[in-house]
Amino acid sequence: MIGRNILFPRGRTLLGLILMGGIGYVGMSFCYFTALTMASAGLVAILLYLYPAIVTILSAFLFKEKIRGLKVLALILALSGTFLTIGLSGGGQPLGILLAMTAPLIYSVYILAGSKLTKQAGVLSTSTVVILSASVVFGLAVLIQGLNLPRTLAGWGSVLAIALGSTVIAVNTFFAGLKQVGPTNASVLSTFEPVTTVILASLFFGEEIGLMRVVGGLLILLAVILLAKSELRLNG
Repeated sequence: MIGRNILFPRGRTLLGLILMGGIGYVGMSFCYFTALTMASAGLVAILLYLYPAIVTILSAFLFKEKIRGLKVLALILALSGTFLTIGLSGGGQPLGILLAMTAPLIYSVYILAGSKLTKQAGVLSTSTVVILSASVVFGLAVLIQGLNLPRTLAGWGSVLAIALGSTVIAVNTFFAGLKQVGPTNASVLSTFEPVTTVILASLFFGEEIGLMRVVGGLLILLAVILLAKSELRLNG
């Protein structure tokens, strides 16, 4: 932002972005990762990926977004594909399940707020304020609980990769896409995440993909194609 002489947002836009990072991003992360310690990973992931449905419903009510037939079908296919790709195994403690159900609610509000604020502040400004706000809150948590740094070069490499690739680049590209396609489409497109995870796990860790995961991936791909057709009809 400094290099491009981009001014920081002000007023309500700045406050909204701070809340997105300090409460939305942090709250969702806390609920999700805490839930993983109390419930099975499959159950937590399935509950998290309810957020496309929540975003779609809230967009229709709050923003009067028209949810056409192809979008509804794409949403159903994406959720079904996610279920098949991740798989549901094991249960968990009631608190863990509650936290896992809270995470998609927070994330949905985060996406909807981002869809509006990104248009006002711009992609780079939105990402910068959100990440800085989340950093401040997490920094305060570290001051209270103590800092546990990586002890190996591989550990530092992983932290750097997560910080730059999975956070800075990911947040910027998500907001850029959100600005272009809107909250509902962005949420459905995000269901490609478990498919990507499965493919990478197979390539780097040798995990078997299996027929159900292949079918799940194809359903998500079909959902993306339907979304593209829906947008072409809308714009055409």
